[in-house]
Amino acid sequence: MRKPVDLGDPDRLYMVTGGRSEADASLDLVTLIVSECEPSTGMQSEHVRILELCRHPTAVVEIAAELKLPITVVRILLGDLCALGKVSARHPRAAASVAGPSRNRPAPGGAPWAPQPLSCPPSAHR
Repeated sequence: MRKPVDLGDPDRLYMVTGGRSEADASLDLVTLIVSECEPSTGMQSEHVRILELCRHPTAVVEIAAELKLPITVVRILLGDLCALGKVSARHPRAAASVAGPSRNRPAPGGAPWAPQPLSCPPSAHR
């Protein structure tokens, strides 16, 4: 069993984010993150874990829960990876609601939602 990344120490969170406390709001809780590469030698352990988790589309909130880190910390880490081109971010856009009896009909193509690409936030990392 893996140990959680967060040891509960505020100093640890400060080190993980490099002292940063603000994250770009474009990565909300339901934004889907997908790894664009494998982890490389020398990467921060949290970045490695995120790349492993996101081999398949994974919501920001799921990443935070798995890492046992606050959402803001995860969003800062994701912003770093996004700026380096190591992950891509997509936001699930709700299908247009259809009034009337056909309301439960799937969207064209059968998908209840379509991923909408987001541009990664600019990195504020050093």
